[in-house]
Amino acid sequence: MTNNILVSIITPSYNQGSYIEETILSVINQTYKNIQYIVVDGGSSDNTMEIVNKYKDKIDIIIHEKDNGQSEAINKGFKLSKGELVGWINSDDLLYPECVEKIVELYHSKPNGSIYYNAYGKMIDGKGDTIKEYCIIIPNKDYLLNHDYRVSQPGSFYNKAMLKKVNYLDESIHYCMDLDLWLRLLNFAPIYYTTYPPLSCFRIWEETKTSTGGQKFFNDIRLVLLKNGAKKYAKTVVKTYWYSFKARIKDLIK
Repeated sequence: MTNNILVSIITPSYNQGSYIEETILSVINQTYKNIQYIVVDGGSSDNTMEIVNKYKDKIDIIIHEKDNGQSEAINKGFKLSKGELVGWINSDDLLYPECVEKIVELYHSKPNGSIYYNAYGKMIDGKGDTIKEYCIIIPNKDYLLNHDYRVSQPGSFYNKAMLKKVNYLDESIHYCMDLDLWLRLLNFAPIYYTTYPPLSCFRIWEETKTSTGGQKFFNDIRLVLLKNGAKKYAKTVVKTYWYSFKARIKDLIK
């Protein structure tokens, strides 16, 4: 195994002119340099492509065409990727400069895994101000299914061979395709994490799917958990009913 493995990063985007430049810069300014960068735009009508083309010399593949949503866009990138490790960063999220370097170090120390991520992350708002820092430690599939369904998607990377084995993302899932992917990958190989200070940022603002999904978001999570083997009355499943109920009440009192 070479120390300087190729790592592929995909950014899916649709009308994200407000944030995509920050995302692109966070990828091209990584301390680890052997990166294939792919941007998949779903036919944006704002200034997204103007920004993307500004950095076309730093982006290996640019796709600009209509698609059927985020999962399909990411899968297009996955299938074009050449890296041993592959990940995606959404067009409003950020990677800190040492993110890929630290994940590659983890991969070299434990090359038999399917998922590699950093346990600590940061949540930011639309202005880039910190909302909170968080820690997500996932030891195995059972924990993710029955105890805590949160995944740390920004800054996570996947073994490309394993990704092909599970046939990439399920494009029928709109909200929690990352959770479904992690659960399916964990059928074949372990998950490994580092514990550095945050290596990535997850942005919460009024237009994110997490913010606008409401009941559909939590219903999606529940269906994915049960499909992948969660116990009917697992803490994770019960939590989705509670959060879905709260979302419904919130909608009713708007």
